[in-house]
Amino acid sequence: MKNLFILVILAVGISLTACNTGQQNATSNLGEVSEVTIDSLLALMTLDEKISLIHASSSFTSGGVERLGIPELVFSDGPHGVRHEHGRGWFALDGVDDRSTYLPVGISLASTWNKDLGYIYGEVLGNEAKERGKDVLLGPGINIIRSPLNGRNFEYLSEDPFLTGAMAVGYVRGLQDQGIAACPKHYAANNQETDRHNIDVIVSRRALHEIYFPGFRAVVQDGGAWSIMGAYNKINGQYTTHHEYLNNVVLKGDWEFDGVVVSDWASVKDTREALLFGTDIEMGTELVRDFNNPVYDEFYLARPAREMIESGEIDVSYVDDKVRRVLRLMLRTTAMNDHGPGKRNVPEHQQVALDVAREGIVLLKNDGLLPLETSNIQTLAVIGHNATRLFAERGGSSQVPALYEITPLEGIQNLVGNDIEVVYAEGYEPYYDQSLFADISGAAASQSRENRRDVELARTANQSLKQEAIALAERADAVIFVGGWIHGHEGMPWGEGTYDAEARDKLNLKLIFGQEELIREINRVNPNTAVVLMGGSNVEMNNWLPDTRAYVHAWYPGMEGGRAIAEILFGEVNPSGKLPMTFANSHLDYPSHSVGEFPGRNTVAYTEDIYVGYRYFDTHDKEVVFPFGFGLSYTTFDFSDLTLSKDGDKVLVQCTVTNTGARAGAEVVQVYVHHKNPSVDRPVRELKGFDKVHLEPGASARVSIELDASAFSYFHPEEFRWVMESGSYEIQVGNSSRDIHLTSAIEL
Repeated sequence: MKNLFILVILAVGISLTACNTGQQNATSNLGEVSEVTIDSLLALMTLDEKISLIHASSSFTSGGVERLGIPELVFSDGPHGVRHEHGRGWFALDGVDDRSTYLPVGISLASTWNKDLGYIYGEVLGNEAKERGKDVLLGPGINIIRSPLNGRNFEYLSEDPFLTGAMAVGYVRGLQDQGIAACPKHYAANNQETDRHNIDVIVSRRALHEIYFPGFRAVVQDGGAWSIMGAYNKINGQYTTHHEYLNNVVLKGDWEFDGVVVSDWASVKDTREALLFGTDIEMGTELVRDFNNPVYDEFYLARPAREMIESGEIDVSYVDDKVRRVLRLMLRTTAMNDHGPGKRNVPEHQQVALDVAREGIVLLKNDGLLPLETSNIQTLAVIGHNATRLFAERGGSSQVPALYEITPLEGIQNLVGNDIEVVYAEGYEPYYDQSLFADISGAAASQSRENRRDVELARTANQSLKQEAIALAERADAVIFVGGWIHGHEGMPWGEGTYDAEARDKLNLKLIFGQEELIREINRVNPNTAVVLMGGSNVEMNNWLPDTRAYVHAWYPGMEGGRAIAEILFGEVNPSGKLPMTFANSHLDYPSHSVGEFPGRNTVAYTEDIYVGYRYFDTHDKEVVFPFGFGLSYTTFDFSDLTLSKDGDKVLVQCTVTNTGARAGAEVVQVYVHHKNPSVDRPVRELKGFDKVHLEPGASARVSIELDASAFSYFHPEEFRWVMESGSYEIQVGNSSRDIHLTSAIEL
């Protein structure tokens, strides 16, 4: 036995050297020596030991082999901060040191359009996870925002696959450079929470490859992701976590993914399919009925899998492939490697949270009210429940035990100090009626959902809170209203949240709790009102926006969010965020509702196909309130001197950007491509490149963005392959999908 342990230790030592060397190229395999080591370890294992590595051994660990010195893998949520400590149980532990940095949520990160921040964001998470003893962090969330009603849109990045991939690649690299495996999720087409365990997504292969796959392909091929999480839903009749086409043909075949496919918790539904169609680790299971005493040998990939192997129904080679992948993951991560100590709750992490919030907050309307001048204000009224609400520990699996969280009210008070009298009124209060939401998690008909919201809207808001707020607004020199969405309700289990929360979708985009009427009344008594909305999506705006002088969308901006909001409102920071999704007025305007289905009943048809988000709105010239890529600044920018040059199938796009205003600021140069005469239907524009440039007043910069062949290609709907057609392509350069400053054509 002693010689056996020496053999294992020597093998692992050789492997670690190769692993560290291989980290210079995130997309490469570990190398021949490490693969030999993996095979050597595999040869020492019994079938029971192999099986132990491919299913959970507790709520957030998968099994190890103590005899061979192979540890358990330790997982943790989440995408914007390390989750509460669970130990080996299924519920968060009390009295433990698990306070962490709460970063702005995924959609806020995407709104920065700053790829460098993506890397730094992942680096922070990697350090914090490492300090907490984790090996795999379950993020980033990169599902496409198909409908604004999805309860988890706040975790995701964009309606656009290119922006999603570009921001996620940095996140993955930053995380894995700390030795913590990224686990991008949820693969794939998991675009609603309603009936998520059963819904069958009916979608074309073209839409999968052009819209729903590119973010995952980017994190695998460009980011070098070491693991991928499967989704709950079906695609075209088969569950995604053990989907032959998704896993075996595309992910592990076409993309040559050599990592681990991890199930979402209880997303495995069939032992045979899981063995054959690419599931490598089963986490959680629907087979566990008593979470206080789960029997891990009853998982689909435990005893049932062993019996299939022993009976000869399934060849053991399928298990061996899974074990190789798990060992490879262990050798890459902190599980069997020393990546140095981590850091948690340090000032530089809090600074990153602040930086992302500053760049992710989007100024959408401003008629000159902002930035507020302290010299012109004696009394400032801050109104709205969200001005004091804490969000970190809400929303589902992405909840974070934040070290602290600065609210908007605190941020404003800290910034103005004694110079301004700040008065506060809650204005409205959250309420909950169980009857309104009884069937939301099932496949309820859309009309039924609308009827429940109509009942909710008919409920009388708290009139005393409303009148108190209006009275304060009337006597103040200026008003900051802070409202929007919330993550759920006090006292409710996380899965029962009704708005921005896991396992629930919104009913529509109407402002909740009587806020719309309150904003109109505040605008009536005080025209110097700035509206700040929190949340993972837009709201209906037509009834209050025309009379509102300034509107800032802050998403859920993390632990330093209140400070960042105050700095933008008072001009200490120049806003530079851009929308990663289209803001139309009603959810019914979106193609997922006007052309396709949402949420469907048993099946959901993606009949809008590739026309998701701005691809639909711009191609069909549909009205929107704020277009994709839009965001204002306190300064102005000019675009000029567009030049195109090509080298084979690559095109270099160059233009000059000049800050023509009086303040330093940042602009995002967005490059869209349009094929003028395609043989198949294609959108009028598709984002294929972007760059964020910071400029002092009067300064100019020459921006260069390279487009490769993929920027001009489409997935052929009949031949099922990527095609780049020759012909004339229009290159469009602007700062939103509907504000194109420069265009030029090039022949390819």
